[in-house]
Amino acid sequence: MKFDFLDTGALYRAVTLAAIRAQVEFDDTPALVQVASKVDLQWDGDTILLNGDDVSSEIRSPTVTDAIRYLADEPLIRQQLSAQQQRIAAGRDIVTEGRDQGAEVFPEAECKFFLTASPEERARRRVDQLKSEGRHMSFDQVLAAQNKRDREDESRPVGRLRAADDAVVLNTDGMTPDEVLAWVLERVREVMAKRQTQ
Repeated sequence: MKFDFLDTGALYRAVTLAAIRAQVEFDDTPALVQVASKVDLQWDGDTILLNGDDVSSEIRSPTVTDAIRYLADEPLIRQQLSAQQQRIAAGRDIVTEGRDQGAEVFPEAECKFFLTASPEERARRRVDQLKSEGRHMSFDQVLAAQNKRDREDESRPVGRLRAADDAVVLNTDGMTPDEVLAWVLERVREVMAKRQTQ
C-alpha cells in the first residue's frame, strides 16, 4: 500500500511560527486570522514549507508548542486549515492524524481509526520517547501535563478531541507500534478489497 501521510498538526505549527515571526500578539485574533490567510503552506512528506522556507524542524520548538493553542482554538483559522488539508488530500490515498480528522475534516473518509490508551500507558510512552531524545521529565510531570492537555482538548468549542461516530476505536494498551500498525493495516486491506469488488 502506498499512502501519503499528512501531519495536520504540522500545518498548525507552521502558521503559529508565521505569527511568531510576524510578532503578532496571540490575543489579536483578527491579526492571527490574517496571518493564516496569507501564508503559503506547502507539504511534501516530512517537509513543511512556510512561504518557501523549510521549517520542518523549527515548528517543533518549545516556543511554537507553547503558542499553538491560540491558533488551534480559533474557528476561522481551523476553517482555513481544514480547507488546506482537504486540498492537499484531494485525489490521493492519504493517512492523516489529528483530533478532528474523521469527525470534521474528512467525514467521508473510508477508514477512520481512533487510537487510545490509558493515561498511564501514554505517559510511560512519552517518558520513554523523551529519554530517547535525551530529555528527562518525571512520569508524574508528564502525566499531569498530559491530563491537563486532554481536558483542554476534550472541551474545546471547535476541533475538540473525539472519535467520529463511525470510527473504529482501538485501545492500544500493551500493544507495540508494530502490532497497532498490523491491526490497522488488516482493516484497511478489508476496506480496499470491498472497494475493488464494487
